[in-house]
Amino acid sequence: MIKRELYMSRIRPFIGTELIKVMTGIRRCGKSVMLELIKQELTESGISPTQFISINFEDMSYSHLQTAQALHDEITARAAEIDGKVYLFFDEIQEVKDWEKCINSLRVSLDCDIYITGSNAKLLSGELATYLGGRYVEFVIYPFSFGEFMELYRSIVPDAPIQQCFQKYLLAGGMPYLANLRYADAPSKQYLHDLFNSVQLKDIVKRNKIRDVDLLERIIAYVIANVGTTFSATSLAKFLKNEQRTVAPETILNYIKYCCEAYLFYQVKREDLQGKQILASNEKYYIADHGIREAVFGGNMRDINLILENIVYLELLRRGYEVTVGRTGDKEIDFVCDKRGEKLYVQVTYLLASEETVNREFGAYDNIRDNFPKYVVSLDEFDMSRNGIKHRNIRDFLLAEEWN
Repeated sequence: MIKRELYMSRIRPFIGTELIKVMTGIRRCGKSVMLELIKQELTESGISPTQFISINFEDMSYSHLQTAQALHDEITARAAEIDGKVYLFFDEIQEVKDWEKCINSLRVSLDCDIYITGSNAKLLSGELATYLGGRYVEFVIYPFSFGEFMELYRSIVPDAPIQQCFQKYLLAGGMPYLANLRYADAPSKQYLHDLFNSVQLKDIVKRNKIRDVDLLERIIAYVIANVGTTFSATSLAKFLKNEQRTVAPETILNYIKYCCEAYLFYQVKREDLQGKQILASNEKYYIADHGIREAVFGGNMRDINLILENIVYLELLRRGYEVTVGRTGDKEIDFVCDKRGEKLYVQVTYLLASEETVNREFGAYDNIRDNFPKYVVSLDEFDMSRNGIKHRNIRDFLLAEEWN
């Protein structure tokens, strides 16, 4: 188990408090491991594991507890036999009907510390979440960063140079379980393919009662093929029409929204940096794990520009930035990042191979007059910084402690 200190440092201040700790993220991205890391930390601080109650609702042996009342009765009975504070760990809580009522009641009636995970972004929206209003803290868990991936990969291939690690990361992505398969190609692909199918079936089709699964599959395939490319629902409707499928743009937007709620895709809005407004159309989408894209769709090396962008985008999210695509005049900036007023701009490209590419990537910043850090990130090995704009090799950028 790798320590995932990035998340632990955020969760730690809330351990032992009455706030409910909620961890969300795509299926199999390591949320259950976070629960184990928290238990480990509690045990090290002197709390006895006999005070823990853990339930994973994906385990069929707990299917009788999938209503608020049944779960409440079970936990109350088990807690009565425990001396001192009770620590509750609930994995994939969205399987329990009206779970918020139960969790809120336990919070009020027991001396307890509650940790829950779920694979849906809507876990905490809707009428039921008003039960928990202001009483929870949420942490989004992402697949492995390049740094985390490298730590595990080198435990299997100890002398792997950084270039080899990155090459592997480009194709395998950051799903934690792949380390158990020793990153072997065929089993890794099989695992990611099956994972993708279960996200599609359990977290998208079943949850949203989608009837036209064929249409959903076509939309997902289109978005996966076009990660990091600006497109509109109208252009996708036209594409589907050519495939003899007539579908309204609203339906397309709904289906994509369901994919975002299951954390399969992330939507990035476009912002006009001069007018300071969010532009209404043509968002970009990135996939939660580029390894899934390679397993399901292939072509990560062919589309390396987009994959590098995808990797950088997720790293920005991991580090707590809010990200938009920036537009100034006729120029576009890949990522405009904001963390509590601290800004950062990032351009991502494969290689600065020609003068034309250099001018385009560095020139994207021509109209921006503020003093926040501006980066151009690529796979080039030598530093091509100019005019106060920093150039970084993408591996160094991803591994840097901080960007300033």
